[in-house]
Amino acid sequence: MNRINKKLQEDKKLLSIYFTAGYPSLTDTVSIIENLEKNGVDMIEIGLPFSDPLADGPTIQASSTQALKNGMTTEVLFDQLKDIRKTVSIPLIIMGYFNPMLQYGVEAFCKKCQEIGIDGLIIPDLPVDVYNDEYKATFEKYGLINVFLITPQTSVERINFIDSISNGFIYMVSSASVTGSSSGFGDEQMSYFERIAKMELKNPQVIGFGISDNETFTQATEHAKGAIIGSAFIKHITENGVNKTDVFVKSILG
Repeated sequence: MNRINKKLQEDKKLLSIYFTAGYPSLTDTVSIIENLEKNGVDMIEIGLPFSDPLADGPTIQASSTQALKNGMTTEVLFDQLKDIRKTVSIPLIIMGYFNPMLQYGVEAFCKKCQEIGIDGLIIPDLPVDVYNDEYKATFEKYGLINVFLITPQTSVERINFIDSISNGFIYMVSSASVTGSSSGFGDEQMSYFERIAKMELKNPQVIGFGISDNETFTQATEHAKGAIIGSAFIKHITENGVNKTDVFVKSILG
């Protein structure tokens, strides 16, 4: 069984952390992953930086720009992760854009992910229909879960289609007004979380965007299986370096 599916079966709310590979410095990738697992994080999203990131906010964009300047590439990331499964057992997901995958070769990329122990991919700019028609079989051949994003604007029909072709979790974009806002989620977001929960989809939901502290983590996981934190963690390592992960995780989990 894929590590993501195993993790989703655990009787707890999951904390997933996103960070940009090769940031703050090129060689920080592995130690960040190891520190996150050691401090109780359930899943990790490893961001593969890209020069034209459509879905990223300013904090993640800035970290991607720096990581690219540091020399991060698909090949460098794969090389850094080649022995990751000797020290890390939690699910690892690569989040990135489709262009670098296409350049590398989709099948070659998936094969490499399987070899080093990557469990899934999040590719915001790969359309669901294109994935289903052209790439689903390749992902499945190499045991990779593809995670799709939904937003408050996604139609019920689309959500049901995404659910039908997914085999892991669905990434719910909260569309919170401001990342790192201390006021938490408003009524509109909370009713969206509730509405999706009531659809009783076969895949659990994990909420991302706008989660930065214990309050927003608790709100997000009231109606979902887990929550994803990206910008707040990147800000934390920018300000405190990569060795104070324990402080950050404790501030989220309370």
